[in-house]
Amino acid sequence: MARKGKGTVALLRDESFLWGVMAYRALAAAGLPFRLLSARQLKRQMPEDCAALFVPGGWASNKLKAIGKDGAARIRDFVAAGGAYIGFCGGAGMAVQEGLGLVDARRKPTKERVPAFSGPVRLVVNNDTLWQGIADPVFHAWWPSQLEVGRDVSVAAVYGEALPGAFSSDINVGDAVAAGGWQILEASYGINLDPERMKGEPAVIRGTFGQGTVLLSLIHFDSPEDPNGATVLRNVWEEVAGTGIEGAARRQTRPRKEAVPLAAIRPSLAALAGTMKQSVDGLTDLGTRNFLWFPRNPLILQWRRGVRGLEYSTLKVLMDEIEGIISSRPGYPLPATGAQGAEERAALAEEGLARACEGLLPFVDEARILLVLERQAMARERLTFEESGEPRIRAVRERLFSNAKSHGGLFKRVIDDLDSVLSSLLA
Repeated sequence: MARKGKGTVALLRDESFLWGVMAYRALAAAGLPFRLLSARQLKRQMPEDCAALFVPGGWASNKLKAIGKDGAARIRDFVAAGGAYIGFCGGAGMAVQEGLGLVDARRKPTKERVPAFSGPVRLVVNNDTLWQGIADPVFHAWWPSQLEVGRDVSVAAVYGEALPGAFSSDINVGDAVAAGGWQILEASYGINLDPERMKGEPAVIRGTFGQGTVLLSLIHFDSPEDPNGATVLRNVWEEVAGTGIEGAARRQTRPRKEAVPLAAIRPSLAALAGTMKQSVDGLTDLGTRNFLWFPRNPLILQWRRGVRGLEYSTLKVLMDEIEGIISSRPGYPLPATGAQGAEERAALAEEGLARACEGLLPFVDEARILLVLERQAMARERLTFEESGEPRIRAVRERLFSNAKSHGGLFKRVIDDLDSVLSSLLA
């Protein structure tokens, strides 16, 4: 059955964490309709009214594990029958040859990439409808992969100039250029840092799979406070679901629905969420006063080389989102409407939060010690997130994060529990 035409867009949040929150917030802020789809639901059946599947950022390998062979087959069948696949960053990586095989594209080896670029970059775009309403194509990339593409792939945009506000690892691009370049820094860091190496490489690509279409972007059009990104999202929704800028404008005029605050129904839930948020905020403050990171935007920290800043960003974002929903704070998604639904949701949330708290508080206690040790070690040795000459640092890191680049250790168990709670609140 062909699926081309109007319909809903399903957001697959599994293994997205921070990036899932970013995507959810961006779509809601742009007034674009979507529904949440879990890996468990996907394995059973793709919703009949679904016109497109949107997969946000995150570790592609973990996403593939979450959906399994059954979910992967569902996605391929869906796209082959005329559905659309939209993938940003890790969601794009999930669709290439090493993953679902929806397009003739592959990830470049790490040694050939600029592996730690983040921030604003100007694209060189073609006349694709994606760019309607964009006067200056400046967008944001957050530690993207880089792709090698085949002949059957259409390149909608390539990387152009990295703007001064961007970073490569923990080095500000504008400052590095002003100081004379990247050669010495690359020798010291042992990785490619110069964003010029990315110029001309694919940033946004299109392909087909069966009767369906595939749009993959290494650019985060869902970045916070990015009007250009929001315009592109509306253009995408107009293309795949028939609901673009006009529909978004109508939805944004709707008043906020009345909802029963979960905190009012179950004060013990609010107290637990507040305690957990206070613990995570204290950890974030410790890193700030030790000059280990600072905010790049409302969701992302910029951290110094030698600590796992993305993990701490993720923990803070998940905890902020959960506490904000429970407390019905302005700007956060609405909790369940109606007293009966809210009571059930509050009970489930408290049960899940209590389980998460059992891992969160010990994690924070050890992480506080680790961050101080890492801060001191920076003055004595070459420190990366995976290398340290001090056995104590290595041991604590392994317990908290494992030795993998992707999320692991106690941290992964904590964010899995938190994300489960968040999913139940958003469902």
